[in-house]
Amino acid sequence: MSDDRGSIAGDGLRRQPVLGVDAVGTAVVIRLGGELDLYNAAQVRSALADAHAQTPERIVVDLGEVEFIDSTALGVLIEIRAKLNNRDGLLLAAPGLETRRALEVSGLDKLFVVRDSVQDALGAQV
Repeated sequence: MSDDRGSIAGDGLRRQPVLGVDAVGTAVVIRLGGELDLYNAAQVRSALADAHAQTPERIVVDLGEVEFIDSTALGVLIEIRAKLNNRDGLLLAAPGLETRRALEVSGLDKLFVVRDSVQDALGAQV
């Protein structure tokens, strides 16, 4: 039996939620993707905690490749925001239609600074 890590359908393998973490000036950009839910919330929490430990001016969470986000993953975002001295320093960028809908339905679009792109989030006043 071969180990085909590229295959997602049919073998139960899931895409990793944290696709990348990059320092950009005084910011940390965390790129997330796939399905964010109970099963991988700990990985997202860990990446956000690591970013917070670097005490950046802002943390930008790139949601451009997120296909689904549940209440557990939204809770992780709320947790890290609560730990920041400047709560507007956590910005959400590039949410797709489904992710934006989840933010709106939960009312979190009013709590978080949400920008259409990572560049917009990097340039926003915090």
